Amino acid sequence: MTTTRRSLLAGSAAITAGAVLGAPAAQAGTAPARATPTVVLVHGAFADAGGWNGVADRLLRAGYPVIAPANPLRGVSADAAYLASLLATIDGPVVLVGHSYGGMVITNAAGGNPDVRALVYVAAFAPDRGESLIDLQNRYPGTRLTEAALDFRPYGEGLVDAYIKRGAFPGVFAGDVPATAARLLWAGQRPADLRALGEPSAAPAWAGIPSWYLAARDDQVLPVAAQRFMAGRAGARIREIGASHVAMISQPAAVTDLIKLAAC
Repeated sequence: MTTTRRSLLAGSAAITAGAVLGAPAAQAGTAPARATPTVVLVHGAFADAGGWNGVADRLLRAGYPVIAPANPLRGVSADAAYLASLLATIDGPVVLVGHSYGGMVITNAAGGNPDVRALVYVAAFAPDRGESLIDLQNRYPGTRLTEAALDFRPYGEGLVDAYIKRGAFPGVFAGDVPATAARLLWAGQRPADLRALGEPSAAPAWAGIPSWYLAARDDQVLPVAAQRFMAGRAGARIREIGASHVAMISQPAAVTDLIKLAAC
């Protein structure tokens, strides 16, 4: 064999060996694809999952799996147990979003679930242990969701549901939503059992899970001062917008943007 041919064969073998030996190293240096989280949207009292439609549509078009379950609105512990059972059926990471009373529910449902990567509060209650919705709603002045704005209807034995009165609903709950849409929201509102409004919260999931908060400056249900207090206490990344209590309906793009940030 000539010297030139031996050199060519040796070079070829070296290249081949380098390619084979180098392949695992290249693969090891490649970051695995990040799983797209499922976004779970939890509505609050006096509302239903349809209030998330504008947000859900944007998220779905952006490629996020979305679930917007019916929140039972029967009590904090019962509603949280229901949501926790739903979360247990989801494979992969989850971004959990709550509006209003839905914030009470996600705060209690996410604890101990390693798949919940972020909590997003949209004009929502973010309680600490022992606090109720009523405690937080009245901590700062300004709420217009008083007893005078509510209808109380008994059901079952010793049980009472609360609804927002028709005359109070637009101004209190949905001040920046067109009048026709506000009437439909009132007609389709789902009542909250009084137990849900007064039941104390358990240990907060925000103590161990990163959180984001969208504060609505024109909120007539949950004063913005209370929203800022809860967001700061939770260490949440906070964004403020000029919106009513139903910011996810009146400004779905802003809500969607914040959820996407939390999902990154």
